[in-house]
Amino acid sequence: MLKIVFYKSLYIIILFFLSNFLFSQLITNDSINVFFIGNSYTHMNNMPGIFDKIAKAKGKLVHVEKNTQSGASFQVHTTRIDMYQTIKSRNWDFIVLQGYSRELSHSISHIDSATIPYLNQIIDTIKHYHPCVNLLLYNTWGYKYGFADREEINSYDKMQDSIIKGYRYLNSIYKIPIVPVGMVWRNVIKANPQLNLYKEDNEHPNKIGSYLSACTFYSAIFKESPEGAITSTISSEHAKIVQSAAFKYVLTNYSELNLDLNRSSLSYYRTPDVRYIVECKSNYPNAMCIMWEFNDGEYSNAKNPIHKYKKPGKYRVKLYVDDVCGEMIYEKKISFSKPNKPKKPVKSSPITTPVGKKKI
Repeated sequence: MLKIVFYKSLYIIILFFLSNFLFSQLITNDSINVFFIGNSYTHMNNMPGIFDKIAKAKGKLVHVEKNTQSGASFQVHTTRIDMYQTIKSRNWDFIVLQGYSRELSHSISHIDSATIPYLNQIIDTIKHYHPCVNLLLYNTWGYKYGFADREEINSYDKMQDSIIKGYRYLNSIYKIPIVPVGMVWRNVIKANPQLNLYKEDNEHPNKIGSYLSACTFYSAIFKESPEGAITSTISSEHAKIVQSAAFKYVLTNYSELNLDLNRSSLSYYRTPDVRYIVECKSNYPNAMCIMWEFNDGEYSNAKNPIHKYKKPGKYRVKLYVDDVCGEMIYEKKISFSKPNKPKKPVKSSPITTPVGKKKI
């Protein structure tokens, strides 16, 4: 469970890790505020609402809103006054950006002229009101049979490849993390050809497809599996397939997708030769100062230190980050147990029955 202490004067947050993950964004209350900007790929089947239900079923405190318009590209989004009003309405922790379904399937030169100027406008507005917000790119999926009017995307695989390439191009420009819905979508339909993710139009998501999107967002934001979340949206059998696929892909490609931006994590273990190790990772590119405190009198200013404890016990590892958003403190309790003592050998009793004879 997430525990937070907030001091307005210092912008200090103490967050207890989720599993071995240090969840790190600026929060001023007990809930994580997530805002989805998109079109029908977002609002179909109320995908943000499914995400909200999954998060709450897993014990997370979240506030989720969406502002969408069917068929909207990033250019159309820039004309939507209600979208800007929602951007300003709350101190958002995450804002999700999604363009038109084919918008990112075009050539780089087309994206440069038809998408970048408008995405710049949206991002500039968001950063003006929320300079410390975490932005996310919603990497969507290809149509079931591709888009016949353009030869370069006239099959599912061609279209999916083009969309992935387009979102990776945006990531290379803005360094905004990618939520890999399209990649998970592909993995699920390849491994489970009997499982349909599309509505009758073979473009929009059915309930399973929207559930897949929500699970991928949950995995990306919390770096935690959605497995175990009770849901009535789809069958438990289909839910397990989708939950597992979403978390597996996100976890395997976390750094490549830039999802570790402004995040930190640690893992700790005891080696066979009885050494007590904690491995720390942090990715705060705008930090002016980073310091790890290991609770044994030792400190480190390295981004990714590996620390060795001299003896077993309970420790509080702290990470101090000082950047333009203020001073943040993250804390994780860890515990090393003593190795088990070797068992004393059991004395064998003498054999009283001669070999070859049976005792009666």
